[in-house]
This record gives sequence, C-alpha cells and structure tokens, in this order.
Amino acid sequence: MAIAAMIYDFDRTLSPKDMQEYSFIPHIGMDAPAFWAECQAFAKQHKADRILAYMYKMLEKTPLTRNTLMELGREIEYFPGVTDWFQRINAFGKSLGIEVEHYIISSGLREIIEGTSIAHEFKEIFAAFFVYDEQGRAVWPAAAVNYTSKTQFLFRINKGILDVTEDQALNEYTPDERRRIPFSHMIYIGDGLTDVPCMKLVKRSGGISIGVYQESAAIVDDMLFNGRVDFVLSADYRSGSPLEQTVRAALMGIAAQSRLNDKHIAHLDQARRRAQRL
Repeated sequence: MAIAAMIYDFDRTLSPKDMQEYSFIPHIGMDAPAFWAECQAFAKQHKADRILAYMYKMLEKTPLTRNTLMELGREIEYFPGVTDWFQRINAFGKSLGIEVEHYIISSGLREIIEGTSIAHEFKEIFAAFFVYDEQGRAVWPAAAVNYTSKTQFLFRINKGILDVTEDQALNEYTPDERRRIPFSHMIYIGDGLTDVPCMKLVKRSGGISIGVYQESAAIVDDMLFNGRVDFVLSADYRSGSPLEQTVRAALMGIAAQSRLNDKHIAHLDQARRRAQRL
C-alpha cells in the first residue's frame, strides 16, 4: 500500500495561538506580547537562536519538568474540525488504497505537543525538547528546531529514518524510487514564514504545500504569489471545508501517481534483470 505523509506545523496551523500562550505565560504572570518581546531582546543581545532564547527564558521563569510541560498540552485549543480531521483523512486515504501518516515539524516544544489530546495521531513529532536531570527537571535544550533545520525532518520522513540521533543512514545515498515516502507523496501545511523552507522543498520536489490563515491571508497570499505554496486556505479542518476538499484532491493525485510509480519500478527491475543476463 502506498504511503502519503501529511506534515504540519503546530502553532497557528493546528492551534490558533503559540502553545506557551495558553497556560505557561499566564502562569508566570506575564502577557504574551511582553514574554515574546523579552525573548526577542535576549536573542538579539546575545546573538542567540530565537528558539534557544525562548527555551532559556522558560527555564529562567519557573522550574519545568516533563510532566508539567505535558500538562500544559492539555490546555491547547484547536481550529475547527482538527479533533476528527485525522480519522476522516485516514479513512479517505484508505478508500484510495493509501495509508496516510501524520507528522509534526514544529519550533514549539515536543513535550507540550505530547500532552495534547491529538498527540496519538502523529507517527512522529519533531520539535524542540529539553534534557532532564535525575529529578526530572528540565536543565538544558536537547534540540531546537528553527525554520532552516525543519527541512532535515522532511528527509527523515522521506527515507523513513525517524530517529533524530541517526545521521549516518540519513546521509547515505538511497535511490529516489527506493525511499519510503517520496516527496511527491507529501502534503505540508503551515501558516507562516518559518515554514517557507519546508514549503518550498516539498513544492519543488513534486509535493503539495498549503498555507493556512486565521483572519488575514496576507502573509500566505505573498507566499502563493512568490511560488512558495500551491494553495492558500482558511484553517478550517471541518468536514467538507475547502481545506479538506483540497487535501482529498491531493490524495487522489498521490494514489494515481503511486500506481504509475509501481509500474516504473517494475520496469526498472525488469531492465536490470535483462542487463544482468547480457
């Protein structure tokens, strides 16, 4: 059975706000603009990566454990239709002979996402996360995922190498037709400029990139005009929405392409056998 990968950013793609804004920032007695401004000032002062800057500030503001971070995930809200989106898309894919896998590539925190009610829907969650000491307290960033490093995870999905500590196999040569999920079988959904490298890579490699918006489509419209996305749609995941209709059409295209790819691989194998007999 062919495999299609649905790949999502998280903040402002599946959820209307940055994940820290639901309970972490109110818990430390700040409002969201003030917290993010402090993170930005810290990053500028120290010429630090912006993701590492917000992780540092979170640790500075209050003690964190894996459990407390996962608890924050329980407060996350979603765009309309998200909670039953995965079941509907999986069922439609199955009707086409496609297994749909869902992935997150986010600059947010993996621990918070793992605490959400939809975490079980994802085959893998690629996001920033912490190192913990013997008492379970977060002490250091284990990984930070920024807008450029996001693209490496597309190659991990492409080759089926999901262990982030495995680099050798990731960089070994694999013929395109032998990769687990071709880029042409990927659908990437994101909301803003931090998604641009992934969107461009997927789009230029034959996949589909979708920019979603809440109220104003200005940012994603610019990405459409500049050839960075294929479609611009409201972040409405409900049954029958334009977003669902577009994803269904993309999956139908993947199903047709998969049948052609199977024929192509069969012809390659036949040609190799003939060459060996010469």
